[in-house]
Amino acid sequence: MTTTEVSRQCGEIEVRGEFDLAATARFLTGFAPAGQPEAEPGALRVAFLLEGDWTPVGAVLRQRSPGAVSVEVHGPPEHTGAVVEQVRRMCSLDIDGTAFPEAGARDPVVSLLQGMHPGLRPVLFASPYEAACWAVLSHRIWMTQAVRLRRRLTERYGTEVDVGGSRLRTFPSPAALAEMEYLPGLPGPKLPRLRGLAAAAAEVMLDAATLRAMPAEEALKQLQLLPGIGRFSAELILIRGAGHPDVFPRGETRLHEIMRDAYHLPDAGAAELAEIAEAWAPFRSWVSFLFRVEGEARMRESR
Repeated sequence: MTTTEVSRQCGEIEVRGEFDLAATARFLTGFAPAGQPEAEPGALRVAFLLEGDWTPVGAVLRQRSPGAVSVEVHGPPEHTGAVVEQVRRMCSLDIDGTAFPEAGARDPVVSLLQGMHPGLRPVLFASPYEAACWAVLSHRIWMTQAVRLRRRLTERYGTEVDVGGSRLRTFPSPAALAEMEYLPGLPGPKLPRLRGLAAAAAEVMLDAATLRAMPAEEALKQLQLLPGIGRFSAELILIRGAGHPDVFPRGETRLHEIMRDAYHLPDAGAAELAEIAEAWAPFRSWVSFLFRVEGEARMRESR
């Protein structure tokens, strides 16, 4: 399915705290589930489904100054404001990051991380729905397999959007996913789970604002009622889908391994690591993201 460019409008996002859009673009270029090519150095081009009515839209983000990011919107004019708000959340610009350096002042390990990745904030999936689908697709298979499945799913059931001359594809809408009967290479149990998530999204059970407004533990419990979603996946949805800024991922063992190495605590359990993370509040999700980014960078260097 393809949608042609119907309009181009502009909006602007105020940046509160340090932010580097070029760092965000570089992250997405190397983030396998996104797989976005860098068509314009320093700019970020994205195509996604507008949360709620699932209209395919696109946007080009450019940082004109440290305190402002311009948003060139590609989609129906009536959705301009909603597109700007969604990319604002996707880049974690809906959070005032002015106090983020204070987490580094309380923890020298965090200060080092912030120095190595200046201006990099968590980069989110377009919606909790898309994050939930990725959690199911990637569960208990190799990352390369999961990326192939997502690409195949997007190519077959997504929508192509002209984003300022670059043709990008969105993730499939809940309606498209609900009707999917077969996807080559998709393990059998994952299909009904994906359909279940599509139904949950259509019934507004994966709404970012609603999840963010709930106490974190309550939101995590609610998410674990969805098909195929355990603690690890629920944390992924809440943190990287809804954009909650202050959740320590207790189910993410890879993060725990990176932290044990960084703090020289080879035997530390999740509870002890969560206690260390108390010093990061109210940015525990942000610091956890930087740990993962640095850990993955070191893995690539060691290959």
